[in-house]
Amino acid sequence: MARIIVIGSSNTDMVIKSKKLPAPGETLLGGTFLMNPGGKGANQAVAAARLGGNVIFVTKTGNDMFGAEAVQLFGKEGIITKYIIKDTKNPSGVALINVDENGENSIVVASGSNGTLDAYDINDEVFKTEKSDIFLMQLEIPVSTVEFVAEKASGKGNRVILNPAPACRLSDDLLSCLYLITPNETEAELLTGIKVTDAASAAKAAQNLCEKGVLNVIITMGGSGAFILSGSLSKIVPVVPVKAIDTTAAGDVFNGALVVALSEGKGIEEAVVFANNAASISVTRMGAQASAPYRTEINL
Repeated sequence: MARIIVIGSSNTDMVIKSKKLPAPGETLLGGTFLMNPGGKGANQAVAAARLGGNVIFVTKTGNDMFGAEAVQLFGKEGIITKYIIKDTKNPSGVALINVDENGENSIVVASGSNGTLDAYDINDEVFKTEKSDIFLMQLEIPVSTVEFVAEKASGKGNRVILNPAPACRLSDDLLSCLYLITPNETEAELLTGIKVTDAASAAKAAQNLCEKGVLNVIITMGGSGAFILSGSLSKIVPVVPVKAIDTTAAGDVFNGALVVALSEGKGIEEAVVFANNAASISVTRMGAQASAPYRTEINL
């Protein structure tokens, strides 16, 4: 099986679940508090590992209890952790998350050590790969680091997949290194200037990204499914409707599941079906990493 090298963030999520999200200046009483491991990179690494992926995780934690607990948890999930770096000057990342009764969320992240993960931190051994190996990244670490990894990994013939979240503008040089990009509707609009509301607008946004050099595009569209543009394949893959209680890490579980399926040799459409199923399960549970399903739970 191909290896999955996830390079990205690790946070501790502090979650309050309440009936609604507070308006500016408003204080709400009566919420439920949870503290969970999170961070987009960590979420995707854990999701991939639980679904059977051979996962290496590269991240940077602070020299504190949050960082130590995170690394310990990664090891318990079967993730290779020997390339994780400890930052002696900055704290581990923290995310404050509000979740309402419909599962919608509002998130503020203090990046901490995630913001100092640079190219010099990444051990050269990480790039001793087979061509079938996959690199998966997000944007909660410096974009310059993402650019460095994408150029180096794609130059060796590896597939580089970017989940461009949180949304920011990206250079065409970076986009041209990508085998696949997986924005949601908001991120796709920021990257292309095209508002994504349906299959037709998703196709236009995806085509725009392909013209910038990306080989394949998947635009996640929540309950509407995921739009794929890959060669002659252009379609929405629907999801099974579920009652969502927390959408916090749905996109991360989708990406983790997607790379597992691709690492096993599945085609993009089959991989998206697998990823949709995993994400649908995750939104029925509270938490980020805690919501990621195991392989035995995927009904395919």
